[in-house]
Order: sequence, then C-alpha cells, then structure tokens
Amino acid sequence: MAATAYAAAASSSMAATAVLVPRVSAPNRITRCSALPCLPPRSSASSFSTSIKLVPEPRRFSLFQTRASDDTSTPVDAGELFTDLKEKWDAVENKSTVVLYGGGAIVAVWLASIVVSAINSVPLLPKIMELIGLGYTGWFVYRYLLFKSSRKELATDIEALKKKIAGTE
Repeated sequence: MAATAYAAAASSSMAATAVLVPRVSAPNRITRCSALPCLPPRSSASSFSTSIKLVPEPRRFSLFQTRASDDTSTPVDAGELFTDLKEKWDAVENKSTVVLYGGGAIVAVWLASIVVSAINSVPLLPKIMELIGLGYTGWFVYRYLLFKSSRKELATDIEALKKKIAGTE
C-alpha cells in the first residue's frame, strides 16, 4: 500500500513537472540541462581589434597616467640602517639574553604553527574555534567599543597596562 502511495506521489510530481515545462519546438530552441543563464555569444578577434583601434589615443592612455607625489621623504639608505643597528647592538649590555629571547620567540611561533595545523586537521574543531572567536569578538565590541564610556574605560586600561609594562607606575 505504501509503495503504491509513493509511486502515485512520484508520478503526480512528475506530471506536475511536465506541466510546468514549456513546450517549444526542437528546431527553434536548444535544450540545455543547466540552471545557469546563457552567456552572450563571443565576439570574433577581428571585431575586438577594430574596437581598440577606434578608441582615440588620448582617451586610451588617460587610464594609465601617473603623477608624482609631493612627498619629499628621503629613501632609506641601507648603509645608514646597518650602522644604526650596529650602534644599538653595541649598546646592549646583555647580548646573550637578547639572543635567548629572540630564539625563544622563534620557537614559540613554530610551536604555535604546529598546534594550529593540528587543530585544523581535526574535522569539527576548526569550525567550533571559529564560532568561539566570533562570539568573543562580538562580546568585545559590545563591551568595549559600542559605547563612549566603555571606550574611555578601554583607553584607560590600555594606558595603565602600558605604564605597568614600562615600569613607570
């Protein structure tokens, strides 16, 4: 009984589909099996080249004109940059600590890259992390950026953190 009801439903849906399809004679129209719209016919290469030749020359090159800026900043001299870096490196008292911190930063970035790629390989975890990030971003915008008083609070918190890090507090 259920099989005949399913067959009747399938045949009625096919009949409805057949009624909705417009009937056009075959020689006048090409049947396509795509829901995408038809593209306009391609123009030949000769019509394309003649259309470029018909464009006036000043108009054709007006799109490519550039102007020099009024910025008078001097370019960075590589020799001057290296001498400044050498002076700053010579001024550092504890060079081994700087090298150790730099190496530690490189190792930390490398380990973070490994952890992120491992999380990305788990099928559902990247989408969950993305949702958590979007949720936290929304909360942060609502809490600190949406209202003027909360923006002032955020600015004072940042200034206090800067003073704490710099040791001037």
